[in-house]
Amino acid sequence: MKTLIMSFLAAAAFAAPTYGQAPEWWGTKLQSELSRLGHRNWIAVVDSAYPSQTAPGIKLIYTGEKQLDVVRYVLDAVGKAKHVRGSVFVDAELPYVPETSAKGITDYRAGLKEVLKGQQVKSLPHGKIIERLDAAGQAFHVLVLKTDLTLPYTSVFIRLDCGYWSDDAEDQLREAMEAAKGATQ
Repeated sequence: MKTLIMSFLAAAAFAAPTYGQAPEWWGTKLQSELSRLGHRNWIAVVDSAYPSQTAPGIKLIYTGEKQLDVVRYVLDAVGKAKHVRGSVFVDAELPYVPETSAKGITDYRAGLKEVLKGQQVKSLPHGKIIERLDAAGQAFHVLVLKTDLTLPYTSVFIRLDCGYWSDDAEDQLREAMEAAKGATQ
């Protein structure tokens, strides 16, 4: 009996993911998917009430984890990838959700601020971000990682961009093409 209990405790300790170690299957799945994802793909880390979307490119994975842990893990994985970089979007509604209506939201916002430290974060209304994901899911892959969080407007959306080609480089390329086109006319 003692051996059985010790085996159970050892298995439970091994199964509990900690930051810096690969989580259970969803972390392995993320790593596998990330190697296939590129610019125009999205990764969303969402709360427990987030809907299962029907666009063909959207894949939902239930993590069973705390949201801030998943956000931290995803940002770390994207940050280590050489082929992509992430642009972070959050719901514009988040700063306005009152603690009286959503107990714990103040602590969540503080935790999210810490997790997103050093990231450029854009804020858009939730509905607009969902429209972007739905549109992207028609032609590109969107990976949705669902967590156990039960607070509204807490989803974090990461649009993947090319890791080795900047927005400035793209703008300069387009300007050069326009200038060349104008010179030949």
